Amino acid sequence: MHKGTRMKFRTAAIALIATAALAGCAKQGDIVVDQGVGITALRTVCPAVGVPDYTGDITTFQPAGARTADALDVSATITNVRVQCDETGEKVYATATFDVLGSRRNTSGARTVELPYFVTVLRGGGSVVAKRVGTVTLTFADGQARAQAQAAGGAYIDRAEATLPDDIRRRITERRKAGDESAAIDPLSEPDVRAALARANFELLVGFQLSEEQLAYNATR
Repeated sequence: MHKGTRMKFRTAAIALIATAALAGCAKQGDIVVDQGVGITALRTVCPAVGVPDYTGDITTFQPAGARTADALDVSATITNVRVQCDETGEKVYATATFDVLGSRRNTSGARTVELPYFVTVLRGGGSVVAKRVGTVTLTFADGQARAQAQAAGGAYIDRAEATLPDDIRRRITERRKAGDESAAIDPLSEPDVRAALARANFELLVGFQLSEEQLAYNATR
């Protein structure tokens, strides 16, 4: 990892979030309906990549317990999330890189600020299969209110787990003739097909590693 480098987090304990428009490395035409009588699945084993709700921003205050505008210390935002995916092997490796844009209220003196972030692999929209935490460093020059840094995180995903079983794939992609009884049944509405699609669906999520208080602040501001 570089130094300088939609499920929602909820508390009781902070649990993972996954809503969102996730910008992924899925190829064009994840599911294509062919004149209503056949479906061609072009899904990829690469995970979708995104930032869970309420974790793309972080704000610190000085003193820490204050929440007024004049106590705002540093704020930062994750933006420009990009993904690279190597799906050539039995283990698929996806890397998310992103920019962190920071600002501070007091511009006196040079200052370095380290902010924690997480990289999490989510399976089926709700099961966390891996998580790593890193830090990104913002370096403010004397007199400067803004700083920028880049961070990255990656994870391996088992190709077999991200691949649909052959029988499910056949049912989804089977061509159906208009007027046939089978043409009136959407295979994607069948419970076992939906379950298989969910099991094979992986997401690579990045966000700031927030305290419960910071998360609550983001959710209510």
